[in-house]
Amino acid sequence: MAKLEIKNLHVEIEGKEILKGVNLTVNSGEVHAIMGPNGTGKSTLASALMGHPKYEITEGEAYLDDQNILEMEVDERARAGLFLAMQYPAEVPGVTNSDFMRQALKATSGKDVGLFEFALKYEKMVEELKMRPDLAHRYLNEGFSGGERKRNEILQLKVLKPKFAILDEIDSGLDVDALKIVGENVNDMVDENFGCILITHYQRILDHITPTNVHIMIDGKIVLSGGKELIGKIDTNGYEWITKELGIKITEEEA
Repeated sequence: MAKLEIKNLHVEIEGKEILKGVNLTVNSGEVHAIMGPNGTGKSTLASALMGHPKYEITEGEAYLDDQNILEMEVDERARAGLFLAMQYPAEVPGVTNSDFMRQALKATSGKDVGLFEFALKYEKMVEELKMRPDLAHRYLNEGFSGGERKRNEILQLKVLKPKFAILDEIDSGLDVDALKIVGENVNDMVDENFGCILITHYQRILDHITPTNVHIMIDGKIVLSGGKELIGKIDTNGYEWITKELGIKITEEEA
């Protein structure tokens, strides 16, 4: 069983503190949903864990199976088993989707998968995600709709099979059918070798990806944790009841 452990994580952007002491432990076989108002630090947590240079970690620790990932470069974190499905996937003109994913698999696993073997597995995963059959030959995310880009992130996830995935608002831009497809594919991956942090604003993705834990982040901290019962309460009442109960003030950026 793998473990991702975050302890007292503080993160700044251009001198402004965004994360103010995040504590979170995720084991393989678990899905931890992180919800909260806009601007509260959810995407900052994702980017900081993956090593984005814009985010300065001023205090705290983060370990993946006892390896200090904060001391690693981005590629080392990926090889250790950490994956980020980005909120806004970038276009890479001139690089085909299949070539990118085969090289990414080689870089993270250290193994050169044969072209025929890779093509068979790749085509099967494309079919499972109900994506266009010509996907392999299209340039990475070039001309893709928002929904196609998000499904392509999940395709990368399925190809690479990391220990932990951070899914940053993977539901945005997806219609009802695509949401179900993405949710079912992620849900099917969760086992003793894979765990997930799911960052979202909405309940709808959690109808298809079953969370084991739900956390509410406000003002750069996880202020409340529980089970699925929190989702319905937030969907009905928003976050105001939490702020009143805990005496927390939501800033204009978070509203």
